[in-house]
Formats: sequence, C-alpha cells, structure tokens
Amino acid sequence: MGFHARALYSLAIIQFNGSGGSKRQKDLQAGVAFCARAASLGHLNALREFGHCLQDGYGVRQNILQGRRCLIHVYYNETTGEVRTDKEPHPVNVFMADWFAQRPGILDKEDLRLCSNKGCGRPETRMYEFRRCSLCGTVNYCSRACQAIDWKILHKMSCTAGLLRLRFPAVFPAVAAAGGGGGDGGAVEEAAV
Repeated sequence: MGFHARALYSLAIIQFNGSGGSKRQKDLQAGVAFCARAASLGHLNALREFGHCLQDGYGVRQNILQGRRCLIHVYYNETTGEVRTDKEPHPVNVFMADWFAQRPGILDKEDLRLCSNKGCGRPETRMYEFRRCSLCGTVNYCSRACQAIDWKILHKMSCTAGLLRLRFPAVFPAVAAAGGGGGDGGAVEEAAV
C-alpha cells in the first residue's frame, strides 16, 4: 500500500479479474480501493477504471456523475497533452509480452490469452478471465482502461470495418453471410464461462 501507483493499479486488475483463482474469487471492493489509491497518486488508467466502476456500479455504489467527472479528467489530460497514456509501456509489460511471445505453447495449452492492448502484456491465469470486444469478439482486454486505450489507438479501425460490413451487406456479402461483427460498437462484455 505504498506509493507505487503502477503496482496498485496492477493489484486492482488482479482483484477485478480474480487472477490466479476461480471466477468466484474476484474482490470488486478491493479492486476499487486499489484503483482509487492509484488514481489519487496520479495514475490515469486507474482513474479511468475507477470512473467506469463508478458509472457502472461495479464494486462500488453507482454514481454516474462522479464517474463521468473522473473520465472527463482523464480525457482532458490526454487531449491537452499534459499526460499521455500511450507513452512507452512499462518495462514489466514489455517483458511479459515478449516472454509469452517467445513461448507460444504455454498459453496454447489451456487456451489462455494475452491482453490485446499492445502496451499491457498481461496473460490470463484461467480461461475466460478477460473481457472480449462485443462487436467483433476477436480481441480481449484485462480491464476497461486497456479496452479504452486500445479502442482509441488501434482497434477502432478494424472493429468499425466489421460494423460497416454488417450494415452494408450488398457491398461486403461474404462477411455479412459469415456473421462477422455485431454488437454495440466496441463495448467490452464479460466472457461467458
């Protein structure tokens, strides 16, 4: 509980996902507490995650107004360039992504996945731990903060292409017939077990 914001944020994600244990071992209140502590130390992804928790009532009493204030604060800092969340990824995340990329069989044995946010690199510790994009179903995220970052930077382009293919089947008949895409435009849904 020291003053290391990145570590506190990582602990929050572990608590939200119940990493290392069963799905029933999630501790949403502890996750919110870790997020709030990391956010108070200036960690923008933690503030983003905390804002989503407040808006959705996820692990904390729902407060849409306060949740939006948190998200507006994050977006303001990103757009003014005061603080950028798409800067160099943390060295631990780079190490994890590289380590699992060099050992492809480890994740394949149990059908475990990595977070699709290129700056993250967190692996699942059990099947279906991460949320997936409800539009395309091809990407997985360890947190809503990772989904929001990846949506703005990368996934929006490929996911929106799938949405266009569904809305204009005459132009893209093969994809529409195959049932590609669908959903609510990039929201993340909890994977069903």
